[in-house]
Amino acid sequence: QVQLIESGGGVVQAGGSLRLSCACPRRTCTNNAMGWFRQAPGEEREFVGSISWNGSNKSYADSVKGRFTISRDNAKATVYLQMNSLAPEDTAVYYCAVGLKAYAGAVAKDYRYWGRGTQVTVSS
Repeated sequence: QVQLIESGGGVVQAGGSLRLSCACPRRTCTNNAMGWFRQAPGEEREFVGSISWNGSNKSYADSVKGRFTISRDNAKATVYLQMNSLAPEDTAVYYCAVGLKAYAGAVAKDYRYWGRGTQVTVSS
């Protein structure tokens, strides 16, 4: 069982920032794309962003483009999600995931391992 450990969630006021981290076993993720997804209560899980194995390719959902930045440090086997200008609609449980291949996009089935999630709550 591969364990991904997300951290950095919490409660923040609208307009604030948070940085999420996701640590994964080095052999599991350093050669694979990584992604962030989120799920709000009563909603489907949705794509937030992804990053290729070496960080050269990144993609974002339109709803977070320009506000969120995904990055990774393979030496630390960690991927980050910097979230700025947070809004109440960003409230959700955020999940990181390991891609099946070196590059991955917005489709959940392209990811093989998932973390347990970290709660992000944005108050108005």
